[in-house]
Amino acid sequence: MRFERTFAALGHRVLAGCDEVGRGALAGPVSVGLVAVQLDSVRALKGVKDSKLLSAADRQTLAPLIRKWCPAWGVGHASAAEIDLLGLMGALRLAGTRAWTQVRETLTPDVVLLDGNHNWLSPAVQASLFDDVEAEDESACTAPVHTRIKADMTCLSVAAASVLAKVERDALMTEYAALHPQYGWEINKGYATEAHRAAIDQLGPSPLHRLSWRLGSARSDEEGPAAGPLGG
Repeated sequence: MRFERTFAALGHRVLAGCDEVGRGALAGPVSVGLVAVQLDSVRALKGVKDSKLLSAADRQTLAPLIRKWCPAWGVGHASAAEIDLLGLMGALRLAGTRAWTQVRETLTPDVVLLDGNHNWLSPAVQASLFDDVEAEDESACTAPVHTRIKADMTCLSVAAASVLAKVERDALMTEYAALHPQYGWEINKGYATEAHRAAIDQLGPSPLHRLSWRLGSARSDEEGPAAGPLGG
């Protein structure tokens, strides 16, 4: 929490760590975790680190501990269809807004610490003095957002957010696998494994695939959105 506590000197009392999972998957949602902490009283929580560095069993063990450790948390999801419609950045913002709304049911963070170098969480267009206040999206994140590269590896609040988001998204993909067992989502969680791409080549995409993305191996080995306005 060393870096998070530097925000207390700036007058902030409640900080929310934020991270996303599922950005590079071919199917399923993109998910955003948000974990709020009281800077003047938060204590360390052993074992928590970036979700990618933890086993599935470790994440399952840590998730309930994280929920008890923090005063408020939220996980928001944006579906594959919403990714196709809004693009990746717009879908991340939507998922983040849903997580922010959950946190605000308990308290409102003064500041957000976001993993990475791009602020996709704040509203895309900031309101001016001449905008209709009633027309603004009241659910959008209103706190200042600070980005930090590799925050998921150096900041406990962000690592905790990544664990909660990963656990929820993995659970969703396991549920979806029961509906579409041919793609192996219970194992690959929607990511671009060779077997997953081969199944798409053979069977075509499902309604839960990101249809605006490069999917089958016959099209491209590069992960990520296809070129064009829907790619994000």
